[in-house]
Amino acid sequence: MRTPRPNDPSLRRRYSPSAAIEKTVRSILAEVRSGGDEALVRLTKKFGGPKLKPGELRVTPGELALAGKAAGAQTRRAVKEARANVLAFAKRGLRKDWRGRNRHGVEVGERFDPFLRVGIYVPGGTAPLVSTAIMTVALAVAAGVPEIVVATPANASGAINPDLLYALAQAGATEIIKAGGAQAIAALAYGTAAVKPVLKIFGPGNAYVVEAKRQVFGAVAVDLLPGPSEILVIADETGNPDWIAADLLAQAEHGKGSSVGLLTTSPELLSAVKEKLAAQRRGLNRVEHLAEGLENAFVILVKEMDEAVEIANEFAPEHLAIVARDEEALARRIRTAGAIFLGGMSPVVGGDFIAGPSHELPTGGAGKSFSGLTVDQFQRRTSIVRFDRKSLAASLPAIEAFSEIEGLDAHGRSAAIRLQ
Repeated sequence: MRTPRPNDPSLRRRYSPSAAIEKTVRSILAEVRSGGDEALVRLTKKFGGPKLKPGELRVTPGELALAGKAAGAQTRRAVKEARANVLAFAKRGLRKDWRGRNRHGVEVGERFDPFLRVGIYVPGGTAPLVSTAIMTVALAVAAGVPEIVVATPANASGAINPDLLYALAQAGATEIIKAGGAQAIAALAYGTAAVKPVLKIFGPGNAYVVEAKRQVFGAVAVDLLPGPSEILVIADETGNPDWIAADLLAQAEHGKGSSVGLLTTSPELLSAVKEKLAAQRRGLNRVEHLAEGLENAFVILVKEMDEAVEIANEFAPEHLAIVARDEEALARRIRTAGAIFLGGMSPVVGGDFIAGPSHELPTGGAGKSFSGLTVDQFQRRTSIVRFDRKSLAASLPAIEAFSEIEGLDAHGRSAAIRLQ
């Protein structure tokens, strides 16, 4: 565990892919773009997936039916409750059409329509992220997207975790493709015979998936570039070291690349959290992943909360937990966090699994520029303009002035000719 100084350069982050990953992803995208299904199945096998034929890429109704039968009561209940919370939260964030008039009397407005076809990537490597199915697909459903294709990796025998399949079906996926990694992003972006191209790609993933999303931007829209999990805790002496350590370990168990940290004004709390981390990790299952996730862990003793706020805004954490007497006031000063969890009784896992906001959040410092996934990202905006003779006449002097300034006389004539 590191103890960097508050001004350590490692706390000032910007997304920057490694040259090796960038080159590898570019090659994969080119292969799928030119080779279609054959390249997709070849790369899927190459990177540890099943040996499939192009006709076997799509999950069948029979596979979904089997997954539905295999899902236990606990899974069904959790999926149902999470879906209800996510849908309720999402529906409050939908953008609504409107019309009005500007100062010249022109009717103007905005219309918001769902994307007709979206692609969602759901990781399925070291853990079946059933919650991610709800936190992404349900938002597309709330926005009214008619075609929701999910790409998620299958195991070496060609099977997808049945709980994940059940959750995807319940969340509202209309197609599920057995493909992962950068090659899946390529298929979604460019299309193959088996995978019709989408208009926008959503979802978290590993470094190769994130880099693939970055490189296909322009061919399609993308939501954000979410990478390995992160948590930063700001706490004063009122913090419970057992709870804080548990939150840090919960995010560290995602493994390699995870980033966990504590900022505190209390030397006693800092020492206690370090002790609790060592004690609690001994009883957890994902030993290797925890070790990798704690490689970048850090604790910083700050002089005052102002310093903690400054560091947090520069670090731009995916999850920020605030446990302090003045937590509401501190939260109002945070401008770059993906999600803020207030008070000692608010575990980050509550937001990850069930609360309602999507757990797909910006990482790696991207919170300075990106927000987390929201339902309105599944809507595309169109502006609406309607002139009548009176409003065009009122607008004409300004139109002609701009046309003259910019040397575009045909522009001015296209308006004036209507009033002659």
